[in-house]
Order: sequence, then C-alpha cells, then structure tokens
Amino acid sequence: MIKKLKKKYLPFLFSIGIALGIFLGTLLDFDGNDTSLFKRNTKKEKLNKLIDYIDYEYVDAVNTDSIVDITVNGILDRLDPHSSYIPAEEFQENEQNMKGNFVGIGVSFYPFKDSIAVIQAIKEGPSANAGIKGGDRIVYADDIPLYGKNFDNDSLSSILKGPINTPVQLKIKREGVEGLLEYEVMRGTVPIISIEAAYLLTPQLGYIKVNRFAESTHNEFVKALKKLKNQGATQLALDLRDNPGGYISSAEDIVDEFLENKKLILFTKNKTGKINKSYARDDGLFEDGEVFIMINENSASASEIVAGALQDNDKGLIVGRRSFGKGLVQREMSLGDGSAVRLTIARYYTPTGRSIQKPYELGDKAYFEEYLERYENGELRSAENIHVADSLRFLTPLGKVVYGGGGIIPDVFVPKNTDYEIEHLNYVTRSGYMRMFAFELLEQKRAYYNSLSQVEFNADEEISDEVIEDFISFAQVRGIRLRAQNYRESYKRYIKATLAGQLFGNNAFEMMINQDDAMVKKVIELSTN
Repeated sequence: MIKKLKKKYLPFLFSIGIALGIFLGTLLDFDGNDTSLFKRNTKKEKLNKLIDYIDYEYVDAVNTDSIVDITVNGILDRLDPHSSYIPAEEFQENEQNMKGNFVGIGVSFYPFKDSIAVIQAIKEGPSANAGIKGGDRIVYADDIPLYGKNFDNDSLSSILKGPINTPVQLKIKREGVEGLLEYEVMRGTVPIISIEAAYLLTPQLGYIKVNRFAESTHNEFVKALKKLKNQGATQLALDLRDNPGGYISSAEDIVDEFLENKKLILFTKNKTGKINKSYARDDGLFEDGEVFIMINENSASASEIVAGALQDNDKGLIVGRRSFGKGLVQREMSLGDGSAVRLTIARYYTPTGRSIQKPYELGDKAYFEEYLERYENGELRSAENIHVADSLRFLTPLGKVVYGGGGIIPDVFVPKNTDYEIEHLNYVTRSGYMRMFAFELLEQKRAYYNSLSQVEFNADEEISDEVIEDFISFAQVRGIRLRAQNYRESYKRYIKATLAGQLFGNNAFEMMINQDDAMVKKVIELSTN
C-alpha cells in the first residue's frame, strides 16, 4: 500500500510511523485550542485524534490506511522479532495454512505451452476422488475455455475456487483418450498436509516427517503412527528439520503420545509472572517406544517444544544440530478490519526450567541472520564449536546435562554438508524449477510412466547423463547456473525422487531422498545399537 503514495510524502509518513511507535506517550503540538484535549485523552485516543487530523485537515490527500500500517509495524518493530502484523489481504491465506485445509478442487497445476496441466491431484481432495490425474489438461471450467490464454495463478484460482459444496464442470483432455472427459467436481475441503512422509526405514524403525504444526497435525500424526505400529514399528524417527513451528497445542498433543500421564511438557510465564503448566493427559500411542528426534538450525518454536519436552523427560535422543532458538509465545488478535496482530504474550520453558530463546537485543537483522554466525564459527560442522554458558546448565531427572540460552542442543551431533553445490542442489530440488522440469520429463512418456507401479519405477528407471545435461540447460535458461560435473549422482537421485513424488506422492519423494541422508543414516545406526 505504501508504494501507492506519492514519493514525496514517504519521508513524512515514515516519520509519523516511527514517532508514533517510539514516542506514543508524548504530547503533540498543534495550533488551535485542541492541544489540551490530548492531555485528557488516553494514548489510544491520541493516536485516533492524530489520524483524524491528517484525514480531514492535512493540506494534501493522504492514504491514512498506509499511515496506520506504518504505525503498527513501527510499534511492533520496537518489541521482539516475532510480534508481527498480518495485513487483511494476507490473513485469510495465513489462516487456511494454519487450519490445515482450504476450499477448492484440490489440484496443483502448471501453465504448460497453451494449456493448464495438472501436475498432481492432491490426495483425498475433490479432484483426486473424482478421478483426475497428473498430466491431464483442464480445457474448460464451467464452459470457460482455459487453453490458448495467458492465465496467472490468481486468475485461474478464482475460476476454480468457490464456496464449499458448489460444483464446477471440468472438461479434461487426457493423453490416449479420444475426445474430452467430463467431470463434475464438488468444491470441498482440501487438506494442506503437514505430515510429509511416513514409512518404515527398517522393519522396526518408522519415520515421520512433520513440516509444521497446524490444527490438523496431531490427527495426521496419530493416523501415520498407528499405521507404522501396525507394520511393526517399535522405534520412531521423528523428523522436525526445517519445521518453523506453529500451534503450541498441536506440539503438546504430539508430545503427549510419548509421555506418561502427568509428565510436564512445558510451562509458560507472562509479564506478571503468572505460570501456566502443561502436562501429559492421556495414554500415549508410543509411551513404550524408542524415539529419535531429528532437528537442525531451522527447527523452531513448536518443533523446539517437542524436542525440549522429550529431552528433558529423558525420552529418546535428539539427533542433529542446535535448533533455531525461539522460546516466545504469540497470540493472534484481530484488529477489526480483517487484519490481525500476532503479539508475544509469554515465554515458554522446557520441563527442567530452561528458556531456549536466543538473544534479540541487536535487532531483527542480526537475530534472523545468526545462522551466518553459526556457519562462520564452525558450529554447523562440529559440536565442539557450540558455545554454552555454564550458568544455563540444567539436569534432567536421570542426570543428563542440558543447556538453555538459545536452541535445543542435540544429544548426538550430525554435521551439515556445507558444500556450496550440495546446498544449492537442495534448494533447487525443493523449488519449483525441478518440479517443472520433472513434469515436462514425464510428459514425454506420460502413458508409460502412469502404467508403472512404485516398485517398478524404483527398480527399473534410471536417470541418464543426457537428462542431467537437459536439466542444467533448463535451469540456465531460467537464470540458475549449476556446476554438476562432480555431483551427477546426486542430481540423478534428486531428479528421480522428484519424478517419483509427482507419480506416487510425497512419501515416495522422501523415501528416495533419505537413502543418502546423513542424519537418517545416523538414526538407523543408533537404532540398531
């Protein structure tokens, strides 16, 4: 919204925002008889009065909505790195993501040549249930032609989305089938999956990867864990790497599956010193099982609650690298106009009493770029470079030493591969570029690939050197330079995994990627000792 303002007014608006954020309680001097009014008003009334003055009396037209946005952000910037403002236009998407579902037809799509190609029908979504498959072309939606036109994602989504339980008539072109297939797809609740993978690493060791903690995460987790137990799992690798967190309640519910009744999960403390404690309540699914919790420098918030609660209760082993270090609790509060503020209301502490919040006094930039400091001091490569303060030393019930002061320190350290090309490959693999390349590769022999089972694909399909060269060229056209000469086998594995993901789902992708994952290998090694 700020960009819409005339450039010459930006310094003026910025000054107001900072002034209000820092000096909200000071008096403002205006000509006229109303100065005394500010002395009788509260701070909130003062702010409202100023906005009214600008709205009705200021010499030039000014977008006061933008002033309010600047003011809110200016105030929150003076607090902590995790108190934040959610504009109205972002609130709905944010809410859907944390609820774990949205209303739609449930397809991921790719504008390919002159058509809208389905990459994948989301499992258990309306389109998948109707029979729509990867590779299908959506030619018409409610008789609106979708071919030969330049649709962006937003305009296409507006055509396919709508109120829940309303139909959309789709006409589909499928390779090998004459004419168009017609489907009536009833718009419904489409799950945003937070359990990315769940399968057996060994006959006894299950694996579950959680990408965030949404409202639906615990239910997904229980379903996955029951399935693994039925397959014979007595041990579990819980992968929380790169999980930024989410709802504390979801994290507590997952911890409860591992701890006996009345075991402390965490406690929070607010500005008045009031303490709220959270305990395990129900009989857990895995109280007798052995658990390995995998974390890294991007595991934050609710992920750290899970890791800290299990570590402090001497349940299992934490494997990986020191976590992010977020020990602040936020509450989302509506501002009445569709926007909201996520405000820090308390600190949380692990069962032994340690805070894992890292310092933030040097500002947001230093706080969020602390990863670079860890990289430079060698902490990502060696546990010996993790700096701890003896004053923040705590003991678990069985006498294990744990530390507070900035993240969860693992029981078993696994160094990060800091090779630039490998890190770059990891980024490219999980970006849209490799997914687009894999889709186009599948399109060359779609009928053949669709005829394969997952077992057949894993056993028979090989990625050639020619495919690697094609991918390098594909990326280069899009401004990405890859040096693949010494990493061909890694590229082949990632491309094959991406193909498997589009054909058989994300479980297939993770299974293939994890075959050469150092942390997964370490957990397997620990599970057999």
